[in-house]
Amino acid sequence: MEGTLEAGARVAVITGGAGGIGSAVAVRLAHAGMHVVVTDLNLDAAQAVAVTIQEQGNAATAMTLDVGSTDAIAEFFVRLDGALGRCDVLVNNAGIASLVPFEALPLRIWRRTFDVNVTGPLALTQHAVRRMKPRGWGRIINIASTSGIRAGTGRAGYGTSKAALIGLTRQMAVELAIHGITANAVAPGPIETALARNHSASAREAYLRQVPMKRYGLPEEVAAAVAFFATDDAAYVTGQTLAVDGGFVVAGMLEA
Repeated sequence: MEGTLEAGARVAVITGGAGGIGSAVAVRLAHAGMHVVVTDLNLDAAQAVAVTIQEQGNAATAMTLDVGSTDAIAEFFVRLDGALGRCDVLVNNAGIASLVPFEALPLRIWRRTFDVNVTGPLALTQHAVRRMKPRGWGRIINIASTSGIRAGTGRAGYGTSKAALIGLTRQMAVELAIHGITANAVAPGPIETALARNHSASAREAYLRQVPMKRYGLPEEVAAAVAFFATDDAAYVTGQTLAVDGGFVVAGMLEA
């Protein structure tokens, strides 16, 4: 089912689709009946996710994409037009993070973080919207982070970029609503991904102290939130940021 589109199927593009959250989102949206386009810098990894989806009886196409390059983004949509001819759902999931103390943060890392985490989603959405407007329907879901809501040590670049993405989501929502396009954000807290497995013991302990549910979340739990925003069930919901974080952002003192 790669490269073919069934009549009436919606096309969902997921950036960073080979990662833990991205692949879970791709599987979930494919299960909901969408033809998912799994994009990633690593085409082999994206193809592996697409094959898994196809083996489950659902539709998927793998494509390479560098969200840090506006030229690559423009070229991607030309390929998408040729392969499937539409884009109904865009999940801006790809992102990068560097934990660096504030005073030591190199400007090159700051700029690259914003290129991938903010400018990339902006450019991707501009291209996607041009394909959504004629149909009068579209869904933009930006994967932000609780680091964009609560500040954290070493997250001056990453956290600020995710706060900017949340602000950009609101702007998108206001300007695109008239066209039947919604824009929402999902802000994961600590999630069990390959990246999280590199958390130090002290970092993991610190998270578990501050998360009321006392555990890390699962990529599938983030995907469930994305799936809600991607469907007609969320037709009257736009400009919102949903934290999938076990209560992390709302918690105050948890120990007496």
